[in-house]
Amino acid sequence: MIIYDISRELFSAPLYPDDPEPKLQKIKSFEYGDIYNLSALYACVHTGTHVDAPAHFFEDGETVNDISLDKFMGNCAVITLPSGPITGEVVERYFPRYISKVILRTKPDNVFFGGAAEDVAALGYDLIGYDQISLGGDNEAAVHRALLGAGAVLLENLDLSKVERDGTYYLVALPVKADGLDGSFCRAVLLENDKGFA
Repeated sequence: MIIYDISRELFSAPLYPDDPEPKLQKIKSFEYGDIYNLSALYACVHTGTHVDAPAHFFEDGETVNDISLDKFMGNCAVITLPSGPITGEVVERYFPRYISKVILRTKPDNVFFGGAAEDVAALGYDLIGYDQISLGGDNEAAVHRALLGAGAVLLENLDLSKVERDGTYYLVALPVKADGLDGSFCRAVLLENDKGFA
């Protein structure tokens, strides 16, 4: 079994504009003469590799704990998008129809254009992941509402640098269990057996 860690390290991951920087506070430390280490973390729940729940963009949307865990695990297609906007044509050509989870390997200029987010939403994925903080561009709220409103959870800010090939893997990206969250940190991994894809 090969395990690809596709999570970003929390403190060095790129931040969404205006999100607070994560901070680690040492409460107890050997350095201070204590007999154990104890730390507290302050961070936006959308820092680093994280999931977005519908509550992120819908007032009465599901929070992280409301979502069935099977959305965060299972067979997943990794696909590489071409440069340029994500249009309806790109969705038609590149997005698979045979699987319920998809992870997008993107280019810096990939953003959803026109009604392409609605086209992706219509495919019925239960999880959509990507290696950027967001793919919304100027229409970020509309893109999130289209995808989250269709029942998908979003897995954002992935690191796909060690995943060399597109194809089918087994995804595990479980969020932290805490009530009321509109998003959550997670440790996302892709599993591949020794003889090929999952």
